[in-house]
Amino acid sequence: MKRLIITALLAVSVSAYSQWTLPAASPRAKIEQQFSMSKITIDYGRPGVKGRKIFGELVPFGKVWRAGANSSTKITFAQSINFGGKIVPAGTYGLFILPTEKDWKIILNKDSQQWGAYEYDEKLNVADVTVTVQKLAEKKEFFEISLEPIDDNAVDLVFKWDSTKVVVPLKTGKPETVTKILDKLKEIKQIEKDAAAQK
Repeated sequence: MKRLIITALLAVSVSAYSQWTLPAASPRAKIEQQFSMSKITIDYGRPGVKGRKIFGELVPFGKVWRAGANSSTKITFAQSINFGGKIVPAGTYGLFILPTEKDWKIILNKDSQQWGAYEYDEKLNVADVTVTVQKLAEKKEFFEISLEPIDDNAVDLVFKWDSTKVVVPLKTGKPETVTKILDKLKEIKQIEKDAAAQK
């Protein structure tokens, strides 16, 4: 009987602890930002500095990097985007970085499903833009990607890690079309509002 009770308690303990996980060395993060008529979503791993020299050593200069940790970083545009002067269709892309000491080449690649950048294929690149490296006033322990809105049709894609910051300006892919659609949506909203007021 005592053995049966111990076995039951052990089973309950294992079941209770199975819902917990060990802290991830590079926690996965997902950010989503409303942009223009839709949104931009980024899924990436957040490695920490942990006392290491990052750029030029852990992340070598002149070698393509996964823009995070573990599986490659994925960025999804729900509408077409102007990325470095090139119009990129809506879709999900692998986001890679080719860093040097003074600037980074930010790359969108058709393959968003690979682990790291081990199978990175330059032939699958959709667009890239080279931007200048900036120095952070305060060091950033964990790698961070953020989206900072500028206006209805522009947003900054911002990378921060250790003492480095890089900013990539993004704009709507077809601003004239977006403006026309937004004008029509505003007309519809006004019609709905007027109809509701007459009830």
